[in-house]
Amino acid sequence: MSARLNPYLNFPGTARQAMEFYQEVFGGHLVLNTFGELGGADGTPLADKIMHGQLETPSGFTLMGADLTPDMPHDRGVNSMVVSLSGDDDALRGYWEKLSADGTVTTPLEKQMWGDEYGACVDRFGIPWLVNIGAPR
Repeated sequence: MSARLNPYLNFPGTARQAMEFYQEVFGGHLVLNTFGELGGADGTPLADKIMHGQLETPSGFTLMGADLTPDMPHDRGVNSMVVSLSGDDDALRGYWEKLSADGTVTTPLEKQMWGDEYGACVDRFGIPWLVNIGAPR
């Protein structure tokens, strides 16, 4: 079982360019998935936008990023970054319970179209968190 904590960057439609830039800076393997590929927004302007990007660098850094949807305004410096907890460790459920307690749940922790359990919340101190618990493989 494992878990990882890393930054998750939000972009106003420029996630592909930004993540490719970070790959040039840090090196490593970059995976970009669009909303269309992951089953959301087929045939809409969002279809080609990045729903999830992940860069794994030779130095051991993990950087994730995505495009914000039109209903999510980009407030540079305010909502341009969240903290992501991901992995297959059951301890992530406990972290979720504690982080979301006395905070605001924006997406309940539940199974998603990509097969994992995912939830989003803002903790009682105003810090946004994403929790993704990998489905058993």
